Amino acid sequence: QLQASGGGFMYPGGSLRLSCATSGFPFSSYAIGWFRQAPGKGRAFVAAISWSGSKTFFADSVKGRTTVSRDDGRSTAYLQMNGLRSEDSAVYYCAASSDLTAISTGYQYTRSELYDYWGQGTLVTVSS
Repeated sequence: QLQASGGGFMYPGGSLRLSCATSGFPFSSYAIGWFRQAPGKGRAFVAAISWSGSKTFFADSVKGRTTVSRDDGRSTAYLQMNGLRSEDSAVYYCAASSDLTAISTGYQYTRSELYDYWGQGTLVTVSS
């Protein structure tokens, strides 16, 4: 299971820190991805971190203002995003993949079909 949390109402320019708590699978062996879905749009890749934590990947829209991290001891991953914009409003999902490795390409990390488990999502609303 994965459970994303930390969403809510935020102001433009603010920051968010989402958590993805997991259980039921060997977290340290899984890559973690973050996706988001805005109203009326499809699910889009946001960021990902390899199982070892040695590699991270970001969508162009969030690059430079986003970090992704993991705490294997807590089986939890985190997404930190700064400089929030209205277009960041969406339901944010975390997902876990056993297929993605350190030699997988950045493009592969963006592929939602390569993730085995998905959380229920947390809503982020950015508005003034």
